[in-house]
Amino acid sequence: MLEPVLLVISEEAAGQRLDTFLASHFSDVSRSQIRRWIVSERVWVEDQPRKPGYQLSAGQTARVEPMPPSPTELVPEDLPIDILHEDEAVIVVNKPAGMVVHPGAGNWKGTLANALAFHFQGISGKEASRPGIVHRLDKGTSGVLIIAKNEQVHDFLARQFQSRTVEKTYRALLFGRLEPSEGLIDLPIGRDQRFRTKISPRTRKPREAQTRYRVVEYLPGFSSVEAYPQTGRTHQIRVHFHHVGHPVVGDETYSRKSYFRLIDASQAKVIKELDRLFLHASALTIVHPDTQAPMTFRASLPPELAVLQATLGE
Repeated sequence: MLEPVLLVISEEAAGQRLDTFLASHFSDVSRSQIRRWIVSERVWVEDQPRKPGYQLSAGQTARVEPMPPSPTELVPEDLPIDILHEDEAVIVVNKPAGMVVHPGAGNWKGTLANALAFHFQGISGKEASRPGIVHRLDKGTSGVLIIAKNEQVHDFLARQFQSRTVEKTYRALLFGRLEPSEGLIDLPIGRDQRFRTKISPRTRKPREAQTRYRVVEYLPGFSSVEAYPQTGRTHQIRVHFHHVGHPVVGDETYSRKSYFRLIDASQAKVIKELDRLFLHASALTIVHPDTQAPMTFRASLPPELAVLQATLGE
């Protein structure tokens, strides 16, 4: 990762647009790349993210976290793909935990998009680096992910995600006994004000977020749940369960180490050995673009999660 840069706005630069000022300072970086830094909230002025046209004042401090340039082409890679379903319109895969969906800062290779480019050369998409990808799963989350085979199908599916008619089901294991056993977590979230790699309700730009849930089974010290996100915010399920005091097992970003004091040493040991989130996208229901009828795709709980849950339940 490139090192952050701190800049103090001089009298001469006062009144300039933020993007213009950065372009003059980073002369070897394109305007489009600088704009990407700004809209990705990698540029903060006086500890707040700003828009490209923000007018600067003398004495202000800007913090810039440069992003490496995007590759011009997606590199096909012969990586294994677990295909759950394929027809003329879509491909449905079971994404493994640890695989990033599409290239981005720090992850230009080894992604699902790289694998798709190798195995399905005919897929087209809105962006060259994201062939057919309509939605995504976090790196640490496994499960069902659908890919469009052409732009018409991509648009058809994208409208379903935007209108929230897609039904999504996740399996998760949580610390503690979640009560009530069924409910709705309605909590707006966004980029955390202090820790920008995290999502939280402590944000300047809260966005609507709702997660329904149902406890499947209570285990000693844990709750096995199904979660049904009604919105699709980044880290939504993880943040919502953390907020109500029951973070997802294996989530090093949102679960505090203090939770391990609530369980015995043998349980803590097997959880640490898991080396992934206990979060799995188990089912996805969409209206199929060809049949115009609902179609559900399912992915079984990965063996490592099933074994951990059985072990903790003993």
